[in-house]
Amino acid sequence: MGNYVPLTEKDISEMLEAIGVSSPDALFSDVPKKIKLKELNIPSGKSEQEVFEVMKSLASKNTVYDIILRGAGSYNHYIPALVKSITSRSEFVTAYTPYQAEISQGILQAIFEYQTMVCILTGMDVSNASVYNGASAAAEAVLMCRERDRNKAIILGMIRPDTLKTIKTYANAQGMEILEMEANDTFVDLEKLNELMGENTACVYIEQPGYYGEIYGVEKIAEKVHSNGAKFIVGCNPTSLALLKSPGECGADVAVGEGQPLGLPMAFGGPYLGFMSCTEKMMRKLPGRIVGETVDHDGRRAFVL
Repeated sequence: MGNYVPLTEKDISEMLEAIGVSSPDALFSDVPKKIKLKELNIPSGKSEQEVFEVMKSLASKNTVYDIILRGAGSYNHYIPALVKSITSRSEFVTAYTPYQAEISQGILQAIFEYQTMVCILTGMDVSNASVYNGASAAAEAVLMCRERDRNKAIILGMIRPDTLKTIKTYANAQGMEILEMEANDTFVDLEKLNELMGENTACVYIEQPGYYGEIYGVEKIAEKVHSNGAKFIVGCNPTSLALLKSPGECGADVAVGEGQPLGLPMAFGGPYLGFMSCTEKMMRKLPGRIVGETVDHDGRRAFVL
C-alpha cells in the first residue's frame, strides 16, 4: 500500500462546486450540532526521527526477558536474520493466489523441502504442507483416525487448553466422543487406559513433552494402544526432537505440533503453523495439500501440488 495522499484545496473546491455547495460545513449542515465533533485534539505531525524516539520511549516500559519458561506454545525463540531475509523476497511475498501452482516451481520446492524436514524431525513417512496451527493439526489428526466402528478418542495427560477445545469442537461436529484421562506426572496407568479404550476407540492423543514439561514412556503407551487396534497420535514440540526420540521411533501413527518454534515471532499468540506427518499407511487420510516430486514431459525434475 502506498502513502496516503490527501485531497488538495483545489480538489475540494472542484468537488463542492460540482454538487452546488459552498463549503464543507454547508455540506454537513443537516447533521445536528450536538453530535458534531467540536475540536479534534490531534497533535501536530512529527518527523521520522521524532516518531522513532516516541516509540522507543514507549517500548522501554516493556519488561524483556532473555529466558521465558512459560507461554503455552508461544515462546520468544531466537530467530536467525536469514529467516526474514528469505521470506521477504518477492518470490514468496506476493498477492497472487497460485491457482496454477505448478507455475511456481520455486515455492513448491520450498514446501517440498519443508515436508522433508518435518518427516526427518518426526520420524514419519509423509508430511503435508501444513495446516492452520498446532491445535487444528491435533484436531485433524483425531479425525484422520476415525473409522466406522471407532468413534471415540482419548486424550492422555494435561495438554494445551486451546488444543483440547479445538479437538472437542472438531469432534463434536463429527459425532465423536472425547474422553480425558489424567496422567500422574510422567506415569500413565496402562491398565486403566486399556479399560478405558474398549473396541470403539479410534485413537489416543498425548503431548510429548506434556503441558507442564512431563516426559512420558511413549513407546509402552503406543504398544498398548496398538494392541487394542487404535491409532496413536503424538503432539510434539519440534525443538524437543533434538533430544527426545521422534514420534516415529516411539511407534506413533500421526505426529503433529505447533510450528512457532521453527522461526516465527510470538505475534500476540498466533495463528502460526501446524505441522502434520504420518506413516505411509495413513497417507491417504492426511488432510490439506501435499507437494510431490515427479518428472515433466522432458524428464526434468518437477514438483506438483
